[in-house]
Amino acid sequence: MELSSTQIGAITVVAPKGRIDHAQAPLFQQAMQSHVAACTQEGSPLLLDFSGVDYISSVGLRSLMLIARSVGAQKGKVAIAALQPTVREVFEISRFHLVLKVHDTVDAGVAALGTAA
Repeated sequence: MELSSTQIGAITVVAPKGRIDHAQAPLFQQAMQSHVAACTQEGSPLLLDFSGVDYISSVGLRSLMLIARSVGAQKGKVAIAALQPTVREVFEISRFHLVLKVHDTVDAGVAALGTAA
């Protein structure tokens, strides 16, 4: 799994690539630590660009849940965008859209995080 990040205005966009499964989820969570730490009420909102993620397991979903909880505890804002069809299906079946706000595109996610109160 690869992980890249960019800034779009005040929003940090983090783009993992590959699978987030049993083997990769701990690495993903560790790589996200600094981004999550910066995602506070006064800090940078966080958008996860999942256009490069082709598979996520329940362990990967757990990592996302822990990220969402940490950001929520810090009163930060986090969302996810550009889910591939297989990953979107996992989100829908598991009702994970109730844990993280899902946007169809990165642009839509950036717009929503930029205007959210």
